[in-house]
Amino acid sequence: MRKLNKLQNFVFVTGALLLLFGAATFPVFGKVSFYIYTVGAFCFGAMQLYAGYDGPNWIIRRLRRQQILGALCLMLASVAMAMNAFHFGFAQRNEWLVFLTIGCVFEVYTAFRIPSELEKDKKG
Repeated sequence: MRKLNKLQNFVFVTGALLLLFGAATFPVFGKVSFYIYTVGAFCFGAMQLYAGYDGPNWIIRRLRRQQILGALCLMLASVAMAMNAFHFGFAQRNEWLVFLTIGCVFEVYTAFRIPSELEKDKKG
């Protein structure tokens, strides 16, 4: 896995915090929370895409694809959230929660599995 430098790590953590704050406050603040969530989702997703894996382990490659799919689901949640906030398109209720849930499941699963596989890969 590619290591992120200090600035990239800051963008990654800040994006995750904005993503969490925007999702948690969307029912109360609506459009403002949508903008916060969207900035957070795209910062978080961009840094995850940047931290790639070029090694030969096919398990880690599969997990990275799942991690990227999770980041894309979080970004799709912002699109569905926009449809809810601005009343257009097919997702005018709380469909964004489906994308958010799927993305969170992938992200949590890969957050635990990738480090353990990297550790196994180091040991031999």
